Amino acid sequence: MPTPPAKITTLPQLPPRPLDGQKGLFGRVLVVGGNPVMLGAPVLAGTAALRMGAGLVQIAMPGAVLPAALSVTPELIGISTTGAKAEAELDKAAERADALVIGPGLSTSPAARRLVLRLIQLAKPVVIDADALNILSAQKSWPKNFRGLAVLTPHPGEMARLNKLLGREVVPSDEPGRIELAHYAAVEFGQVVLLKGHRTIIADADRYRINTTGNSALSKAGSGDVLSGIIGTLLAQKMPPFDAAALGAHIHGRAGELASQIFGLRSPIARDVIDKIHAAIAELEASDPGA
Repeated sequence: MPTPPAKITTLPQLPPRPLDGQKGLFGRVLVVGGNPVMLGAPVLAGTAALRMGAGLVQIAMPGAVLPAALSVTPELIGISTTGAKAEAELDKAAERADALVIGPGLSTSPAARRLVLRLIQLAKPVVIDADALNILSAQKSWPKNFRGLAVLTPHPGEMARLNKLLGREVVPSDEPGRIELAHYAAVEFGQVVLLKGHRTIIADADRYRINTTGNSALSKAGSGDVLSGIIGTLLAQKMPPFDAAALGAHIHGRAGELASQIFGLRSPIARDVIDKIHAAIAELEASDPGA
């Protein structure tokens, strides 16, 4: 068994935001996902990345639904994953990106599988979410050519599928068990693991943090996509993966709490959480004048 990790209680500071900064200084994020019946997921991730402060966000998805996706958030830049030149264009965008978010709404089709297994070979900071997790969990073992510095963001169902690669059968519901599993997975996969749930657990090989923000207002489809976009921006702004995951979970949870103050616990949707990212950031900036 791995050495017990250290508990971290402090929260990482926000990346600096110089008044004279230009968009190239604040990170380029590439979100890869979407399919004809789930085009909203990458849009939510990309929109959250913009709200979090990314300088430029691209979304890569099938060309047939790309115009509809961009009509929701026109500030996003689209890349088609279909067509004769799609692979070369996507590879070029991935190389230029400061961080990748792979998986929201992607599907687990053979084409999506090939895409994920190609992109994880890039030595880039990356959030692995949703169907990208499902694709990796369906492999016989964890890919040895995974070169990215990743934050894996499974919910309990996705963690149960990843458990097959760990030789485990159960995802514990108690907090000590969840901490132990997240840490074990982080050690075995060599990445940061963010195990979603009430009091989300963030773990790497040496340490863990329990997130204390958030409530059941976040228990809606699309909430995880928002979290991925937030973390993707922090990675693109050069935060280490553990810190990006810890700070991203805090901001996401706090934005959910602020949305619930307006709409109650039952009614907020993912877009309401995105609309409160700025307020969650403002609270952190008020407590850290140097941010």
